[in-house]
Formats: sequence, structure tokens, C-alpha cells
Amino acid sequence: MNRNLSVLALLAGLLPGIAAADSTVRFWYHFDNPENPMSELVSKFEAANPGIKIDAQNVPWNSYYDNLYTAIVGGNAPDAAMLKMFALPRLLEMEALEPLDAMMADWPGRDNILDNLLDLTKAEDGSQYYLPVQYVALYLYYRADMFEELGIAPPETCEQLRDAAIKLTRDTNADGKIDTYGFGFRGGKSGHEHWGAFTLGREGVALDDSLTSEAGVAGTQFVVDLFRADKVFPPSAPNDGFQEIIGAFKTGVTAMTIHHVGSSNDLVAALGDKVAAVPVPECGGGRWTTFGDESTGVFSNATDKEAAWKWISFLSTEGNNALFNTATGQLPVTKTDSASWDKHEARFVEATEASLPFAKLLPASSATPEFVNTVWPTNMQRALNGEITATQMNEAVAGLFAEE
Repeated sequence: MNRNLSVLALLAGLLPGIAAADSTVRFWYHFDNPENPMSELVSKFEAANPGIKIDAQNVPWNSYYDNLYTAIVGGNAPDAAMLKMFALPRLLEMEALEPLDAMMADWPGRDNILDNLLDLTKAEDGSQYYLPVQYVALYLYYRADMFEELGIAPPETCEQLRDAAIKLTRDTNADGKIDTYGFGFRGGKSGHEHWGAFTLGREGVALDDSLTSEAGVAGTQFVVDLFRADKVFPPSAPNDGFQEIIGAFKTGVTAMTIHHVGSSNDLVAALGDKVAAVPVPECGGGRWTTFGDESTGVFSNATDKEAAWKWISFLSTEGNNALFNTATGQLPVTKTDSASWDKHEARFVEATEASLPFAKLLPASSATPEFVNTVWPTNMQRALNGEITATQMNEAVAGLFAEE
């Protein structure tokens, strides 16, 4: 009798239609808006996968990574989570992530992920630990009405951008004061994204000793000259941040600036068809723009790694990924969802996708936070104000990364 019960118990775990214990996947995410589609996504997934339950926890962004690292050290990490690329080196050092290569190789949705996204999110060892779930890439905004008025084409090179910016910088009401500046430059924190578009795309230039080369210095000098010689930036440019560059563009104080699709709906609300976008210009033989990322990953401590993979791959699948990104303000990662995406105007989605082939992440380096937060803005402001040369600025940045 006991032998028969044991056989029946074994069959219950093997045969379809005989219920086995559910797997529960603990998933951490961070959505600012409490009215988000996560509950709908969980319900849809659980209906399609009756043996898996999802425990989705919305963790506040301000403490997200502190909580995550603490949970990993304490042996209480989630099974899967939303993750950014800057965290990848530390998570690998902690041996916290499960490689996804084998699971991804058999995944039908792989070929529907936008070109270059999987390459951008690979680890330095060539393995895939992250699955993209949303993204942005920075591009050039321009005032289409002003360009049309002056008969100017959107710039494709740095030289064309300079020529356009000079023509667009003008006194429009004959009161002797400049009313519109050609370009809104972000000299404050995160302005490295503007500087990078003019500097890091140059042939052979990167965030290393190559910055002190002739080509590297030429990039920074180009930015300095736009401000000090050509005077096509507003006087406030050395200190301007996000609010200032977007505000100036909306009100017609500037005719061009650089940002991403996250600001496009606000700009369209203010300007309508007067705002357009193209990829950042080619400068010195190449192009460079910032890739803004968010992915998901499976943790090595997950009790059911296959179930965790099923969940995160579900979030990056056609339809589900579009629903997910209604809460992010960013773009879907699938080709099919991108083609039908209607949460941003098509021209900004197209400019973003066209920027992916040359989009880059900052180095996965301990020097990067200091570069972003202090070294770049301090030295850029000093260079714009004439306190140091372009060479001295680039030496400071190159020296920071050499110290790592």
C-alpha cells in the first residue's frame, strides 16, 4: 500500500494535469507611478503559466540598490529584478547573477529585440546576464520652424551644427540683445552627454589617455569655442542643467539641444510640430551618444531559475513589453512594439532607433561616478569660463580614469 502511494506521489509531480506545488518568483521593480500596469502583467503571466506565482514588489528608487545589495549579502535577494548597467560589475563581483546565455539561445523572442541592445547590455566577459526591458538614446532636438525660416537643413556634422548655430543666434526684435541662441548646452551635472556627442565620437577618442590626443582636445575645444568665440550658447550655459536647457528650448531662447524621448511629450505639448529631432552629428570621423538602459536579470540564489527566466522574458516579449513601458516614459525593446508605439511621436522614436548603432554606455569603472558628479562638471565649467584650457580639462578627466 505504501509503495503504491509513493508511486502515485511521484506521478503527481510528473504527469500533466496533476497539480504540483507552485513556484513563486519574487520580483523587484521600481515604478514612480503607483498606477502602473504591473498587476495586469502579473495576472496575464499567471494565467498563461498556472504553476508559477509572481510576487512583484515595487521598491523605492532612492534606496533601490542599497536595499538590493543588503538583501544579497543577507541571503534574501529576490529571484529576479530590474537592473541598470552601472550595477553589473558589482553584482558580478558578488556572484549574484545567473548567466542567461543558454536560456536566451532558445528564446523565440530573441530575434525581436532591437538591434544592438543585446550587445550593449553584455558583460565584459561576453556573457549575457541582463535582458533589456526599456531604453532611451539621446539625440539632437531642433526647432523645425526656425530652421525652415532660415532655410537651414538639420546638421549632420559638427561643422554644420556650428554653422547653423551661428545663423540661429540672433536679435529677433532689433533691440540690440540676443533673443535666440543656436544651442542650449548643459554645463552642469550630466552635461557630459552633450560634451561626449562632440568629443567621444572622434576617431580614436575615449575616456582614457586618448582624451589628451589632438583629436580628443579638439572635441573639447570645439565646445569651448562655441561658447567663448561663437557665443552660440546662452551666458548661463556653464551652470545649466536639465530644467534650464529644456525650458530655454521650449520658450525659443535656444534653437537646438540634446536630450531623449523622455522629454518629447512635454516639448510637443508646448511646441507641436515646431520641434523635431535627428541623431547627434558626426564629429571628427564618428558619432557618440548616450544609451540609457534598464534591464532585468535572474539572481543566482533563485529557487526556480527557469520560472524566473519565464517571467523576465515575458516582460520583454511583444505586447507585454509595450504594456510595461506605458509606466516608464521610455521605449519598448521589441521591434514589433516599437513599430506600433504611440506613446511618443513617431519622429522621436525614429531618431532614437537611428541612434542605437553608435549609442554607448560610460565605462563600468569606479571612476565613472566621480567623473559624472564632480570632475566633468567642475572642469567643463572652468574651461567654458576661460579658467583652464581644453587640454587641461581633458588631462583632468584622463587622469581620473588612469587612477582607477
